[in-house]
Amino acid sequence: MISQKAALEKQAAELHDQIETARQGEHTEAVAQIKALMEKHGVTMAELGGTKGKPGRTPRAAKAANGPGRKVAPKYRNPATGDTWSGRGLQPNWLKAALASGKKIDEFAL
Repeated sequence: MISQKAALEKQAAELHDQIETARQGEHTEAVAQIKALMEKHGVTMAELGGTKGKPGRTPRAAKAANGPGRKVAPKYRNPATGDTWSGRGLQPNWLKAALASGKKIDEFAL
């Protein structure tokens, strides 16, 4: 004999499957409608600013997935060692220490 809890869990799993099937059907229908409208009005993906990647993937995420970006020119230099920092990302330890000792970041600008 199946317990009431087991029967309810089975029913919940079946409902979950039905919900997922309905969601997929609605998604497929929405995509078809969008494609039809795009074709009817001559709209391209480029005009929409979309990517050909996975759904939900932004152009910035697509760019990041393609590899490292360009190298950025340094903006700050440590006069004692010649180390540089572009001003992006975390401040290097040498700059943190100098700022903590009272110096201003403009003193290290190139």
